[in-house]
Amino acid sequence: MTRAELRKAAQKGGRRGGAAAEPPAGRGGKPGGPGKPGKKRFIDYPRFGKQGVRRWLPSWKQWLTGFLVVFATCVGGVWYAYANTEIPKIHDLVKDQNNIYYWADGTEMTRKGETNRQIVELSEISPSLQNAVIAAENETFRTDSGIDPKGMLRAVYNMATGGETQGASTITQQYVKNAYLSQEQTLSRKAKEFFITLKVNQDMEKNDILRDYLNISWFGRGATGIQAAAQAYYGVDAKDLDICQSAMLAGLLKGATLYDPTNPANHDRAEGRWKWILERMVTTKNATAEERAKCTAFPEPIPRKPSANMNGEISYLVDTANKFVMSKDPQITQQVIDKGGLKIYTTFEKDKVDALKAAVDEVKGETLNLQKRPEQDKWVQFGAASVRPGNGAIVALYGGDGVENQHFDNNADAKGVQVGSTFKPFVLAAAMQIGVQTETDDKGKPKRINADSRYLSDDMSEIHKPDGSLVIGDDGKPYRQRNEDPGKRGYVSLRQAMQNSYNVPFVQLNQDVGGQNVANIAEAMGVRKESFVDPKTPTFALGTSTVSPIRMATAYATLAASGKEADPYSVTKVEWSGRERPGFAKPALNQALETAVADNVTDVLVNVAKNGTGSKTNTLGRPVAGKTGTTDENKSAWWVGYTPQLATSVAMWREDPVKHERLSLKGTGGKDSVHGGDTPTDIFTRYMKAALASEKKMDFPAPQPIGSQVDSSGAPSTATATTSPSSTETVPTTAPEPGVPLPPQPTTTQGPACVPGVDCPGTVPSPTTTRTHPTGGGGGGGGASPTCIIGNIGCTTPTPTSTDPGGGNGGGTGGGKPSGRPSTSATPTGGTSGNPIP
Repeated sequence: MTRAELRKAAQKGGRRGGAAAEPPAGRGGKPGGPGKPGKKRFIDYPRFGKQGVRRWLPSWKQWLTGFLVVFATCVGGVWYAYANTEIPKIHDLVKDQNNIYYWADGTEMTRKGETNRQIVELSEISPSLQNAVIAAENETFRTDSGIDPKGMLRAVYNMATGGETQGASTITQQYVKNAYLSQEQTLSRKAKEFFITLKVNQDMEKNDILRDYLNISWFGRGATGIQAAAQAYYGVDAKDLDICQSAMLAGLLKGATLYDPTNPANHDRAEGRWKWILERMVTTKNATAEERAKCTAFPEPIPRKPSANMNGEISYLVDTANKFVMSKDPQITQQVIDKGGLKIYTTFEKDKVDALKAAVDEVKGETLNLQKRPEQDKWVQFGAASVRPGNGAIVALYGGDGVENQHFDNNADAKGVQVGSTFKPFVLAAAMQIGVQTETDDKGKPKRINADSRYLSDDMSEIHKPDGSLVIGDDGKPYRQRNEDPGKRGYVSLRQAMQNSYNVPFVQLNQDVGGQNVANIAEAMGVRKESFVDPKTPTFALGTSTVSPIRMATAYATLAASGKEADPYSVTKVEWSGRERPGFAKPALNQALETAVADNVTDVLVNVAKNGTGSKTNTLGRPVAGKTGTTDENKSAWWVGYTPQLATSVAMWREDPVKHERLSLKGTGGKDSVHGGDTPTDIFTRYMKAALASEKKMDFPAPQPIGSQVDSSGAPSTATATTSPSSTETVPTTAPEPGVPLPPQPTTTQGPACVPGVDCPGTVPSPTTTRTHPTGGGGGGGGASPTCIIGNIGCTTPTPTSTDPGGGNGGGTGGGKPSGRPSTSATPTGGTSGNPIP
């Protein structure tokens, strides 16, 4: 080195803390030999000659270089994506596909393809429709770059943070999403949408984008494209749409599932959006005030045109399957279903579906006659469902007369029909599992009861809260409950009250248990929470709630399965684009009721079917359990019944199709009133004969002892308490005519047919203390434990005798208001269970 170089090296070393100068580094940063300079690295990192943190901090040159490399890579990636994006022709975007639906045995049920589609040029689309869409979806469409940066950033942020997904897309972005991408809301899909939108906006004219967008958009009613939508909703070509019709159709682009006014639940929402779009058209100068003024009334769509391969019950089966698929897989929307390409394997069994329809058609043909009774037999509706206990599979439905007869609503999934006295088993189940608040066990818990507990059944009786105070009606007077038939029959067992469907005992029992506890039990058994009316209402026990036939069959199937509840399901497998979708495994079983509770309720309902209001089922020739239901003013009639293999509900009602009002069944079929034990039970019996023809007869499990006899206040003390779960009063095998009270029945003893250790005289355990649940719960738990073992000394009790008089055929939700008649109930005694639950 020269002197100058040595001097500079020395000075440099001094600045580094006085360290002695080192020879120049060689390859890899190692010191070179004397007189040999080090070889410079291509990337000086970690930085040579630096100490501590500075050794690892990139220099400004390295920062700049890194930024330029990343920027160039991004630009190159964007350019590559942009350059390699191809815009297919519009006809390549509308290839039809079929959805294929299969029966439970794997054979094909039907195919539903998207054929309601026709491509038109922009000149064949009404200008008012074009303007309505631009005003509603993207007012700057004619001048923007195809991208809404603020909207995209907001959507990306919401998706990244798990917030609500938002659209805020331009018409160009919506076109790209519909044409090239899926409907999923993900960051990768948004990125693709961004790149393709740039390409489309650069390469296509605005009019072409608008044309293609309107030709591939989904408008509901199975219509893709504006031409198909114009025909489906108004029966006109797209070019002939007026401004009023155009505003309604433009509103469907936000989501036809929510804004199709054909669905009564959507009508107000659709009309509100229609008005908003008309105002937007004026604001954005896409229409004049004079044009807007022409739209004074909402343009109601024409009735839907059914597809030929959806006739009969097929449309309702497909509707049920589609709803189930969409509830389980959020990626499969109604738009995806309408576009096709799905294979859906259902639980429906063809022979049972055919048998159910045949049973309904036969009974309708024998009962209804529009020529004789043009008013009373008009607008009669039926809905039915059949479910496998312990499984949840829906094997058959009856949804209505068929779409070919302009009946589009699925009656098997009807939401507005009161279930009447078919709700009473839920009250009994709650009393057996949770207990009544009027008496407590030795642990201070509500005492669980059995079916021999006696309650007052006199017509127009006052109802008491658990603390003994009177329930007050809406008019401020003591509430009195009426039965279907008048008369005073005194105190009857809950078994007999269920058999003859007396209202008074179950309204009082509902008060003693607590309406919310009853609701919790019913929900655990399979009834949807949103189906309930306010559990605090006095008539809650009488079925003022509106439960669908599918859900009633499900809840009774829980009883048939000894307390095991399975959510109803209609689809076992879904394939989309050749791949099986997850999430369609068979639902798990839930122990909703203790086994002993469920089997004891079943035992009571066997008596209803054999000796009570459901006696028509005796012709089935096998063990059946079930309950009739008839609602206030005779606006609906039900039978829900089951065998160990199958649970089936049948509902009947009348409804004005225009006003959607429930009408009375009085006079229908030439009868003064229609009860659940009439037509619905007849349909059930005919169907079950065919559905179970190839299945062996099975008995229900013998019920084990549960609870104890807990009589309501005022019951005479002459009867002996018992815990027998299966003693059955001897009553006429034919249900009494409505309105005709039964004469008093002779005192009878238990028949000879009994199960040792369960209901034979001399082998009945004494009342027991059982584990109970919190009053808010409705789940299962441990069963009752007798205080003695059958066969040991001290387990016998005298055989009880029945002192209950006969009764008429109940089943109504009568007596909504207090009456001026004198009270027939005895003076109540206060409960000891604490605060009452109304």
